[in-house]
Amino acid sequence: MKKIITLFTICLLFFSCSDNGFNNKNPYIPNYSFTVTFDLNYPAYSKLNFVSNAIYYAGPEVGPKGIYVFNTGSGYNAFDAACPNQALSSCSTLTLDGINLVCPCDNEEYSLFTGQGKLQYPLKQYRVEKIGSILRVYN
Repeated sequence: MKKIITLFTICLLFFSCSDNGFNNKNPYIPNYSFTVTFDLNYPAYSKLNFVSNAIYYAGPEVGPKGIYVFNTGSGYNAFDAACPNQALSSCSTLTLDGINLVCPCDNEEYSLFTGQGKLQYPLKQYRVEKIGSILRVYN
C-alpha cells in the first residue's frame, strides 16, 4: 500500500508541474530576465484600462526594442517589440497599427490578441500578472 501511495504522489507531482504551454523561444530575439510594473492609475498607462488599447514601453530593462502591453478584454498580453522573424536591426522595431503590430522590415502584421502572424515565428510573449491596479510583466 505504501508503494502505491508513493508512486501516486510522485506521478501527481511530476504531472502537476506545468508552464501552461508557455513558450517564448525565438532565435532572433535574445532572452532577457526582467520584471516591470505599470500602475493603471497613472495617465501614461491608463489606456490599458480599456479593451483593445496598447502601450509601448522601451525601458532599458526589457531588452533592445522594448515591449507592447495590450488589453484583450479578458486579460492582458505583453509582447517583445522586436520583429519575430527578423534579426535585430534598425528596422526591426514593431510599430502599432490598431490591434496589430507591423514589422517595418517586411510589412508583416501580427495580432495583439493572439501574437500570430503569417510567418514561422509568432510574437515573443511575456507573462502578465494583474494585482489591483498594478500590471506586472515579466520573463
